[in-house]
Amino acid sequence: MEAVVVLFNRDLRVHDHPALAEACASARHVVPLFVLDPAIEARHRRDFLHACLHDLRSSLRALGGNLAVRHGDPVAQAVRLATEAGASAIWASEDVSSLARRRERRLAAECETHRLEFRLFPGVTVVPPGALTPGSSGSNHYRVFSPYWRAWSGTAHRPVLGAPHRLRLPPGVEPGELPELPPEPYGIVRGGESEGRRRLDHWVRHGLASYGEDRDRMAGRTSMLSAYLHFGCVSPSEVVDRTAGRPGGEEYVRQLCWRDFHYQVVSDFPEMGRRDYRDRDVEWRRDEEAEAAWREGTTGVPIVDAGMRQLRAEGWMHNRVRLITGSYLTKRLGIDWRAGLAHFGEWLVDGDMANNSGNWQWVAGTGNDTRPYRTLNPLRQAKKFDPEGEYVRRYVPELASLPDNLVHEPWKARGGVPGYPASPLGGELTA
Repeated sequence: MEAVVVLFNRDLRVHDHPALAEACASARHVVPLFVLDPAIEARHRRDFLHACLHDLRSSLRALGGNLAVRHGDPVAQAVRLATEAGASAIWASEDVSSLARRRERRLAAECETHRLEFRLFPGVTVVPPGALTPGSSGSNHYRVFSPYWRAWSGTAHRPVLGAPHRLRLPPGVEPGELPELPPEPYGIVRGGESEGRRRLDHWVRHGLASYGEDRDRMAGRTSMLSAYLHFGCVSPSEVVDRTAGRPGGEEYVRQLCWRDFHYQVVSDFPEMGRRDYRDRDVEWRRDEEAEAAWREGTTGVPIVDAGMRQLRAEGWMHNRVRLITGSYLTKRLGIDWRAGLAHFGEWLVDGDMANNSGNWQWVAGTGNDTRPYRTLNPLRQAKKFDPEGEYVRRYVPELASLPDNLVHEPWKARGGVPGYPASPLGGELTA
């Protein structure tokens, strides 16, 4: 082939990128393309995304190529660039969201009109969403995690690919300008494949072995790879390859399997972010004041407030705290899970539609939980996983001076705590 356009979306890397690897092996010229679409660029992920693009361009230049950057509609820009570059094909990584699938259908139609080959490759998940189906249920996807985990663990995963050795742009292709990076980017993680691979190396060497015993400790840090997985700075297949079989590896790989699980659900039920997966016949409350207190971290429940304040300050939240804050909003306050989903989607740097929707429906009892009425007691959870109050004190400084026996129950402090609610929203809690 003379030239291929590789359209990047949520696969911002050169290592283990099947579409890019195949293009470099099959074509004389390769045009890596990213299209900045202002309609879908959430502001709290923008800094991370822009850092990813700067790093990707640097990596592609080191291989002899470059990253073409355009603005507007990805379909129109990809077809236009293919025409300008004399390309005969447009290739991309397959995704599962409604937005991604609409884009793929439109791109396939436009490629057919312009006599361009269009191909989709794996790479966003470890196991492609439709590759595993339950044999006797009549469903196109697994509805419960445990049997999916068994099937997923027993299937052969595709081999991890290295980065291409070289690639060349066709003559005359204008790379385009990248957005400037702010001096103080938002969040606690910095974007890019180079940083993601550094974090993966550090995690495998220094954090993975203790993951099984430490993963629910709220004051600690986990691998912090979620944003890099969301933007495709690191390949989920490579993460599994690097961690499986090591001490702590099974527990960690199980979490990556949860990610694939949510993707295969969304692939078959694309309305996951809008409609109940399972009908629980629940009437959600409308309470703007309670919802605002939850969003701002002023509910009077320390562990909930700490998590919501961490979210705004860092663009990240410990997974255990995500479940606690979600359960509190839906099960104790009775507020629609879609309100929580929208807030998390706005602020999380790793805001992933499939995982975010799947987890929110899980805690709300409308999703893939086999115990839909399960409630996570925030006080019991806090005492178990933040026993000395280290996490709460970090993000709720009003409570920093309280002793350990009161830090999770400040309403018991004599005279209350200045500047903090006198009682929890929804009434006092018992462990």
